[in-house]
Amino acid sequence: MIRYAMLLAPSTNRVYADAAGRLGRAELRIFADSGVLGTGPVEVTGPERIGGVEYLCLAVPEPGLTGRDLAYLANLSPAYALFERVGDDLLRPVPLTPLARFDSDLITIPKYAGKTNEQFTRLLLNVTLLASASAPDMLDRRLVVLDPLCGRGTTLNQALMYGYDGIGVEVDGKDVDAYAAFLRTWLRRKRLKHTAELVPVRRDRRLVARRFEAVLAATREEHRAGTSQRITVLHADTTRAREMLRPGCADVIVTDAPYGVSHGSRTSGQGLSRSPLDLLTGAVPVWRELLRPGGALGLSWNTHVTPRADAEAVLADNGLRVLTGSGYPELAHRVDQSINRDVLVAVAPDPAGPEIR
Repeated sequence: MIRYAMLLAPSTNRVYADAAGRLGRAELRIFADSGVLGTGPVEVTGPERIGGVEYLCLAVPEPGLTGRDLAYLANLSPAYALFERVGDDLLRPVPLTPLARFDSDLITIPKYAGKTNEQFTRLLLNVTLLASASAPDMLDRRLVVLDPLCGRGTTLNQALMYGYDGIGVEVDGKDVDAYAAFLRTWLRRKRLKHTAELVPVRRDRRLVARRFEAVLAATREEHRAGTSQRITVLHADTTRAREMLRPGCADVIVTDAPYGVSHGSRTSGQGLSRSPLDLLTGAVPVWRELLRPGGALGLSWNTHVTPRADAEAVLADNGLRVLTGSGYPELAHRVDQSINRDVLVAVAPDPAGPEIR
């Protein structure tokens, strides 16, 4: 077996940093079990301290990780550097090239109360992608990521970093305006070819939403070739998203539900609700229509206000199959005293596709 050690990226969030090794191990097991790696069986161990520093460790059959395997694993949310272990105490560097179409400040610059941790956002997107029928295309195709509770766009920015298109729905107009202002400023400062506009959406001469749409390209050559990426954000109630989006528009749906502690969520015809379960009950039937066959939904939420069994039941009642294979049950972690965050990943049946664990 060829042994490797992955150095974990530092995190400014101390609580998340304490859980990063355990979450990275679970994420690595999901990568290993997804079928995208061509190495054969992958043994995942750790976190392990080598020279006083924490590493994730894995072992694969000879001749070791292929170039495409490394291209996948470079995107592991805590990945900072990878080494091949030589003997008991030597480490040989192995280059990693993650999907990173733009500078990292696209994700790190925005700072605001309630922002989802950037490393966790990438983890949630990764495990959802790996569960979907699009997993083999993760490195090669411009997929569509939908965040139906997008806030100020952390998930959308991560989709841009991966080279994907993003669609967001957000009921708070201030968040939509803040995201539009940030992305416009960032695009101008980076001198990237783009268009960006915020326009009303009308039905029967009645204002039903606002739509922010940005079309951008990483290079002038891509702009000339017409291979631009697109971000669309709808200022609307997520339970009415189907009125503005076509069915099956998303390869994956990824969202961090309101925690029901310092903020809540609104559903159509209701006031502010502190229960994510109320939101999920009204919204998941709509989200299910927006998901393509073989697509996957990744959801995180606060288990202190909604038990896991209740969230699973909502997904199952809408024809989604919750995954329970290796790694998925290990993604729960503490955020603070009032928030314990868990993750559910569920897939939409694809009659033409293979069975997913």
